[in-house]
Amino acid sequence: MRLSIWAPVAVLVAAPHVYAQQAESRNPGEVVKSTVEGVMNTIRTDPVANSGDMGRIYGIVEQKFIPNTDFRYTTQLAVGPAWEKATPAQRDELFKQFQTLLAHTYATQLAQSRGQQTQFKYPPSAPLKPGATDVVVRTQVVTGGDVMPIDYRLHKTDAGWKIYDINMMGAWMIQVYRQQFAGQLAKGGIDGLIKFITAHNQANV
Repeated sequence: MRLSIWAPVAVLVAAPHVYAQQAESRNPGEVVKSTVEGVMNTIRTDPVANSGDMGRIYGIVEQKFIPNTDFRYTTQLAVGPAWEKATPAQRDELFKQFQTLLAHTYATQLAQSRGQQTQFKYPPSAPLKPGATDVVVRTQVVTGGDVMPIDYRLHKTDAGWKIYDINMMGAWMIQVYRQQFAGQLAKGGIDGLIKFITAHNQANV
């Protein structure tokens, strides 16, 4: 079984306490826009990354994209009820391997789309409701005459708003992986799923 997710994704140097304050003050729309544009602008202006070097692109994803995500929460939701039965060590390893998988997938799709004349649009969002802790930010990726809607789901954490799910072509990322993981969990439990994702990561280094 091959792990995959939809079609290609088109997605400060400051003291830590300053960055944390900035992150906490940004609204969900600002988080998405700065994340997408931060990744793409860095790739476009980095000659090595723009040439398609996967190591450099992966490094940019780790630096610019991962800090604005909560993939541990993503992992918990994708694994479902089995997460509660996992030991702390199993949870940590599963999160580590799943985040690596998501980062490699994102980097691979960026490498495939980096040469295209792509524009990102951010339709106005409804005002954030008082006390909101979970929101969807809608964006559009325009390539030539094609327009692809991409929705980002974020939730509020102590470190600010974090991306934890993405919707492309009508499929939410967590839903896609939950279906793929269910079979592995049924066959081998948490350890089997960890081995499955680890093997996939090693095969795609």
